[in-house]
Amino acid sequence: MRTTSFITALAFSAGLFWACSGDDDGPVITASDKPVITAPTSGSSYILMEENADQQADRFVWNKANFNVPTQINYSLQADFPGNDFQSPAILGETTATQLAVSVEHLNNTATTLGLTPDEATAIEVRVVASVSDDFDKLISEAINISIVPYSTEAPGPSYLWVPGSYQAAGGYGSDWSPAEAPQLKSSATSASEFEGYVYFAGDAEYKFTAAPEWGNGEYGDGGSGTLLLNDGANLSVSAGYYRIQVDTEALTYDLLDTSWGVIGDATPGGWDADTDMAYNAESKTWTITMDLQAGEIKFRANDSWDLNLGDDGADGSLEEGSANIAIAEAGNYTIVLDLSNPREYNYAVSAN
Repeated sequence: MRTTSFITALAFSAGLFWACSGDDDGPVITASDKPVITAPTSGSSYILMEENADQQADRFVWNKANFNVPTQINYSLQADFPGNDFQSPAILGETTATQLAVSVEHLNNTATTLGLTPDEATAIEVRVVASVSDDFDKLISEAINISIVPYSTEAPGPSYLWVPGSYQAAGGYGSDWSPAEAPQLKSSATSASEFEGYVYFAGDAEYKFTAAPEWGNGEYGDGGSGTLLLNDGANLSVSAGYYRIQVDTEALTYDLLDTSWGVIGDATPGGWDADTDMAYNAESKTWTITMDLQAGEIKFRANDSWDLNLGDDGADGSLEEGSANIAIAEAGNYTIVLDLSNPREYNYAVSAN
């Protein structure tokens, strides 16, 4: 009797198991309790800064989803604009844990993916999606609202200084003391405070540097001994000449180098021992010369010295300081033009006549 009862109970238990399993080989998975985000709280805001890119912006935490059977659950942390119903969400991360640390850089990249405007606060929604397989329904949390002020990942554009003064009309730069018509200095690719450019002074003159093509937005005057004063100081003074001007607005210093330019090289009559002088044309704001050249190479030198020389590394018509010689393929009469009027974008042309 005890043996028969045991067999009957075993059969009954087996029947219960297969009833729960259905006709498949595995148990039936039923989505039950959706995840709930517990941190951060809705309304949290983040001002992101590039210098903190590798730091943690926040840790997102949620309660475990329930699919009624022991199984691995995959979580996707998603972000989108409010009202967009997560039709095209950005993915903050994926994990099998119930939390995810998000770095400043990753949160900023998500903001960029969504098209958020740098340096402006924008609201987005964040939710957690739990799944075990594409064959089963997903469990989705209620969304929380957060605000993000992202930073720009684009390289900053160049900055400029303008050089208005009493020399402008005589030098072909518009009206005297007119910042909008004055020549410019341009910042370097590596420093927003280091400026350079070339300016022609037809005679002795006074001038200042301005941070905008108008007065009243930052002017630099004479601080004495090569230094500048911001929004203060007397006019700067200069003798006639063609000057390379360098300014550091952080250190509040400036430097002027009076230059005259020539062509040197084994393609020129003086070889590598002597320059052939060029002439400045105030109308075109270029240095020019027409001369006979041999097949060979040339460079441009200032003041008959190698301290400041210009060549062409890419053979593309643009000039770089201390760079490669410029090839002259065959002998002939050429017109050579050196153009330093566009700050930090110096170029040249060698044309056969």
